[in-house]
Amino acid sequence: MAFTHGKAATFWITDAVPSLRNITTYLDSTGLTRSADLAETSTLGSTYKSFVAGLIDGKIPLSGLWDPTVDGYLTGILLLSKAFEYFPAGLGTGNVKEAGNAILTSYEISTGLDGAATFSAELQIDGAVIRTVL
Repeated sequence: MAFTHGKAATFWITDAVPSLRNITTYLDSTGLTRSADLAETSTLGSTYKSFVAGLIDGKIPLSGLWDPTVDGYLTGILLLSKAFEYFPAGLGTGNVKEAGNAILTSYEISTGLDGAATFSAELQIDGAVIRTVL
């Protein structure tokens, strides 16, 4: 089994120019969540529920240190569908790459008296996510 440290993760997003930008150096956390819709198909007299699979959904959370550069990238793509590439174990040969399109649905900047300026954002997956191995 090959485990990896989270610090190796890499994330790229297409900005408004459009250019694919590596925003990894601004992030302290990201990921990729997937969920599937289920439609219940149970009928009268059933003892157990039954289901049929529906559509797959997904989100990408982003958080990190705020900077005018990453702010420009993210502010410029709010509510736009843009290409992304996510490498959970980094860019090495044999590592997984998740790629597709996503819509930036939220972007928040946080500042406080006793800490660094930070941001958090969420991308909604738009279509299929393609998993490949480098």
